[in-house]
Amino acid sequence: MAHSIPSGTVTFLFTDIESSTKKWERHPAAMRGALARHDEILRGAIECNSGYVFKTVGDAFCAAFWTAPNAVTAIIKAQTELHAEDWGETGELKVRASLHTGAADERDGDYYGIPVNRVARLLSAGHGGQTLLSLPAYELVRDFLPEGAALAELGEYRLKDLARPERIFQLTITGVESDFAPLETLDSLPNNLPVQPTPFIGREREVRKIRNLLGRSEVRLLTLTGPGGTGKTRLGLQLAADVIDEYADGVYHVGLDSISNHNLLINTISHALGLRESSDQPIEETLKSFLREKQMLLFLDNFEQIITAASKVGELLVDCSMLTILVTSREVLQFRPSRNDLSGDLPPAP
Repeated sequence: MAHSIPSGTVTFLFTDIESSTKKWERHPAAMRGALARHDEILRGAIECNSGYVFKTVGDAFCAAFWTAPNAVTAIIKAQTELHAEDWGETGELKVRASLHTGAADERDGDYYGIPVNRVARLLSAGHGGQTLLSLPAYELVRDFLPEGAALAELGEYRLKDLARPERIFQLTITGVESDFAPLETLDSLPNNLPVQPTPFIGREREVRKIRNLLGRSEVRLLTLTGPGGTGKTRLGLQLAADVIDEYADGVYHVGLDSISNHNLLINTISHALGLRESSDQPIEETLKSFLREKQMLLFLDNFEQIITAASKVGELLVDCSMLTILVTSREVLQFRPSRNDLSGDLPPAP
C-alpha cells in the first residue's frame, strides 16, 4: 500500500534484529526464510498504519510516519506478530525498536538531521524485543495507546551522541517480553567521555571509514591529523562513543592540550584512568600493569603538544597487547614500532 512521504515534523521508527549475525552463521539456510518472514511482518505493520519505509540496511528497517500514534500502533502490531511467530530452527527473532519525533530534512525519499541521528542512537541502547521511545514521541502517544499497551519511564540516559541526556520510555505489550537488561548507554559502560554542548551532525562518511579501520584487528594505532579547526577532537569523541561497546574495558579520553612537557604523558594518562603513583613502583609500571589485560581504547587528544613522546605510545602498544590507541594531532607521530599504525589527514569540518 503506497502512502505519501511524511514531511515536516515526523515520527521515526527504527528496528533491527538482535544477534542476527550469529544466527546467520549457525543457520544460514533457515535464516533466509526467517528474514523474509520478518520483513513481511515489519513492512506490513508499517504500511497498514500509513508508514513509509525509506531505508532497509540488512535486517534493519527505517520508517517515517505522519503521526506518532500510527508509529506506535505499527510497532505494537509488529512486535506482537514477531513474538507469536513459530521461527523453527533459528529460534525467535528478537527485534529492538526505537521511536522519536522531530523535524527532519527529506530529500529524494531519505531523511537527514538531528532526529534521524537521535532515533538511531536510541535504537543502539536497547535489546532484542524492547521498544524505546524518546520524550517527544512519548508525549504524543501516551494518551492514544491501544488496550494492552503501556509506557514505563526508564529514566535519563546519555546516548552515544554525547549531547544532553535523553528521557527514555519503554513500551510494554501484553503477552510480549518486558524484562530486559540495563540499557546500553554511556552511563552503563566504562568511560570518561565529556558531554558535548551540541549534537554531532555530518561527517558520517568519515566516521564510517574510521570505524572500519578500527574494526580491523591489525590496526591498534590510528592517528587523525590536520590543522587546527578541522574538528579532530569532536570527531574523535564521537567515534569513541560509537565504538564504546566494542571495548570491554571502556574508552577513555586523555586531553593533552594543557601540557607541553613530553615527560608528563604517562602521568596524564594515568590520571585520566584514576591511577596514582605508589612507593612500590613507578607510575609507568603501574599504568602498564593496569592496561596489560585490558581491552580498551585510549583517545589521546592534541598530541602535537608533546610529539616527542611518541615512543611512549609505542611502548604501551608493545606491552599491552589488547590496547588500541586513537590519536589526534597536527603532526604525524614519527615512529613505526610495527605495521599496525595508520594516520590520515582530515578535511575541514563542515
